[in-house]
Amino acid sequence: MINPPTFSVGLLLLLIGYAVTGPESDLRPRAVRSSACQEHTSLHSRVDVVEKNVEDTVEKLETELAALLDTIEAPKWRPLLDNRGKPVDILEDPEKRAQS
Repeated sequence: MINPPTFSVGLLLLLIGYAVTGPESDLRPRAVRSSACQEHTSLHSRVDVVEKNVEDTVEKLETELAALLDTIEAPKWRPLLDNRGKPVDILEDPEKRAQS
């Protein structure tokens, strides 16, 4: 049977050894680690480009939406949006609409 103080000293030495060696070392060759880092950096660069494109697209869509809303709210379209009268069929021929 193992003597408890001896076991404690052995465990303590084992923990000290792990602490001294630091984090687990990467066993891959330096060239492989370097290429992995380059791929990681390249991936982040591409993601940044995609993110910038998405932000630009969202800004353009917001601008277009604001322009469309301004156009719809213009006095020319107000009768079509007025719910108090008879519904207007926007696909109907304008001449027929004028007759009714």
